Amino acid sequence: MSHPLPPLAVSLGDPAGVGPEVVARSWDSRRQLGLPTFLAVGDPRSLSAVWDGPIAVISDPRETDDAFHRGLPLLAVPAAEAATPGHPTMAGAHCSLDSLELAVGLARSGSCAAVVTGPVAKSQLYAIGFTHPGQTEFVAERCGVSPGNVAMMLAGPTLRTVPVTTHLPLAHVLDALSTPLIEARGRATLRGLQRHFGITNPRLAVAGFNPHAGESGALGREEIELIQPAIDALRDEGWDVTGPHPADTMFHTSARARYDAALCMYHDQALIPLKALHFEEGVNLTLGLPIVRTAPDHGTAFDIAGRDRADPRAMAAAIRMAASCARFRAQHACA
Repeated sequence: MSHPLPPLAVSLGDPAGVGPEVVARSWDSRRQLGLPTFLAVGDPRSLSAVWDGPIAVISDPRETDDAFHRGLPLLAVPAAEAATPGHPTMAGAHCSLDSLELAVGLARSGSCAAVVTGPVAKSQLYAIGFTHPGQTEFVAERCGVSPGNVAMMLAGPTLRTVPVTTHLPLAHVLDALSTPLIEARGRATLRGLQRHFGITNPRLAVAGFNPHAGESGALGREEIELIQPAIDALRDEGWDVTGPHPADTMFHTSARARYDAALCMYHDQALIPLKALHFEEGVNLTLGLPIVRTAPDHGTAFDIAGRDRADPRAMAAAIRMAASCARFRAQHACA
């Protein structure tokens, strides 16, 4: 018998960005969008500045179910000063970090089924002493997981991609690629497909690094020397892995039907096809954590914050996926 999940925790992100607006609009459209019960974590004033809907301030996640139908449940994390949409401040950065920490703690404790992280401004966080490359690495550390053991999956309705390397200049990608890293990212992806999506026998397609996947060495030997050994190692473990494939033929409709996720060698190789297909619905899912963490695949968008132009679909997709993944993880843990 399945048991009801606890609510999801959604951090509002930077109070001057679009995070508060897209979370509020998601609650507004909760029935049309088919959203599960969730609570927000952040500064109440950041919501009131962009939205005139009802806010139900709560003190405990267990109050969420009762509050959800009369207002957006909120665990308040007041900033030192009220934010102005579109104008980030140090106080807002501190608030976004405190909100993130609280939301992650709720998921780790089991008080919430998953955490959905709103967009933050890395430059502002760095200015207050944040030392992590991004929220993913921060969440991993708080969960006691090495950043090297997590993977970033970008997921949409018809495509899931995982970059082996993420936020690196293209000139540095080759120095960072290695057979053990490709193997580790591939294994994290395959296990993630089982745990988060309920795919018993997942299929992984691995992209090449060079044009035409190197043309048997004529256009580069990275496929032969780095990528193929990782594929062979994963196959030896019993996984269904194919490649290396030319990246320019991996993402058309019939090709996508042949795999459950694509493992790509660098950031744009993974994100360009995902955003071309699912720009408004792309979700960032962190694999390899003991909790479920998702995020909308967009930034703070300070230029449109407070202008009634923010699209909530990516946030709504991140909330739906977090709930779905939490259910599959619960089933996987009981199997």
